[in-house]
Parts: sequence; structure tokens; C-alpha cells
Amino acid sequence: MKSAIDKYLKYLRIERNASKHTITSYKNDLNQFLEFLSQHFGLESSETDINSIERLTIRLWLGELTEQDYAKSSIARKVAALRSFFKYAFKRGLIERNPAHLLIVPKKNKSLPVTATPEDLDRMMEQAEGDNPRSAQDRAILELFYSTGIRLSEMVGLNTGDVNIELKQIKVLGKGSKQRIVPVGKSALEALMNHLRSRTELFGDRSDADARKALFLASGGQRIYDRAVQRLVKDYLMKTSEVTQKSPHVLRHSFATHLLDKGADIRVIKELLGHANLAATQVYTHTSVERLKNVYELAHPRANQ
Repeated sequence: MKSAIDKYLKYLRIERNASKHTITSYKNDLNQFLEFLSQHFGLESSETDINSIERLTIRLWLGELTEQDYAKSSIARKVAALRSFFKYAFKRGLIERNPAHLLIVPKKNKSLPVTATPEDLDRMMEQAEGDNPRSAQDRAILELFYSTGIRLSEMVGLNTGDVNIELKQIKVLGKGSKQRIVPVGKSALEALMNHLRSRTELFGDRSDADARKALFLASGGQRIYDRAVQRLVKDYLMKTSEVTQKSPHVLRHSFATHLLDKGADIRVIKELLGHANLAATQVYTHTSVERLKNVYELAHPRANQ
């Protein structure tokens, strides 16, 4: 079983070109299932026979996860990981039958994207103003998130060569290594130019060849990493907004929702966000409808009579 998982993860990385996030998530899910199997069969993980796994075994694991109060979204991802793994194993002849075939994915609880108001984001940008290289970079990161709606991984992966000031756009490497061009607004462009003027002052002892081409840098001088950006966004949102979530994804959600509120075509927003299909983008229409309902209930004299 363990060797089959290793082959599958290699397949995801090389043949499917899956993102690091997907590979890490699936690896953790499969290892968790493997640990359950070890307890269930009383064997070491390396001794677990992949052909001994039945659908009932998988259902027992999912039942255990439910009893442990795992979120439906987490269970759904684990089911997706198992289905993908056993489909791969069956096609490669590693198993004689697929125990995850027709396994039902639990429906996720639908939740609307969390967004900050334009006023919140204006205050956030003001908070990031400063006369030093670190403040200039903070402002550029925040402005670029809200101006483009790019993902955290896409922000971290940006190089200086991906920025085209003259054409007012950036080149982004999205999920599945798909490139797309995203326009950049005036405020974000000004922040980027200000950052680029002082960027080299952020170099340090840990600045390697990769850092020399990176657009944004961590405090040690290396390419900025996910956690550093998450902390940065959280710190600024804590000061300026009361949104329940304080993460880079809130800025992505705000970007899409505010565009939709101003009449942008949802198909254009889909391309800007780098979504593979329109269904993923349509969640923002629900956010706009909820916003309209709230305004109506507050403004109409007979809305609650």
C-alpha cells in the first residue's frame, strides 16, 4: 500500500503536474487512511495489502471521521483523494478491483465568500504607507492582491520579470502551471514601482539566485513564503476590518465581488481569477445577491413589516 501511494504521488507531480498544495493534501489524506488501516488490520503500514481493502473498510474510516466532527468539506476532499488514488491503482494494474468506485462524496456545507468593504480596504492601504523598503513591499503586496485577485501561491511565485509596467499587467503562473495575463490597476502599479525602486535593499544573507529574481522578499532576504504573506494580510486586516476571516483569500473574494457589484461580466471575472469553469465563479453572484438583500432590508420602509 505504501509503495502504491508513493507511485501515485509521483504520478501527480510528474504526469498530472498537480500543484504542491494538492499533492501535500492528498499525501496527508492517504497517510491518514493508511494509519487507520494499520489500526484496523493490526499491521504495519508497509505490510498493508492494497488488495485487502474493501468499500466497507473505507466507509468505516469515513464514519470515524464523521464521529470526530471533521468538516464535510474535509471529508469530501479525503473521499476525492481516495477515489483518485484507487482509480490510478486500478488503471495501473496495482489492484484487481476498485473499492472506491461509486463512493459518494458528501455534500459540502455551502458558505458564501467572506469579503471586506471598499472602505475597509482603503483604510488597509493607508495603514501600509511608509517611507522604508519593507512598508513599500507591504503596500505593493496588498494593492496587488486587491487589484488582480490572484491566489496566494501565485503572489509568492511572482518574479520581477513577470511585471510589465508599460502594458500595466502581470504574468501569473496558476493552477496546473497554466499561465495567464492579468491587468493591474493604477494604484497597484504605483505601489509596485515604488517597491521595485527599493527592492534590492531587502536582500540579505539568505538571498540566493531564486531570491534575486523574486518580486517579493521575506525578512531573511529569501523569496517570500506563504506564511509570511498570510501573517502580513492578517495583521493589516486586523487593524482595519471586522471581517470574520483575515486571509489573502478575503482580498481575492473582495476583488471578484466588487467587480461583480459594479457590473463586470462574470465570464471576464472567471478569466481574471483563473478558474477552470464558470461554476467556481458563480458563487460570487450569491454574495452580490445577499448584499442587495441586506441593503433592501435596511433601506426599504416596509421590508420588515
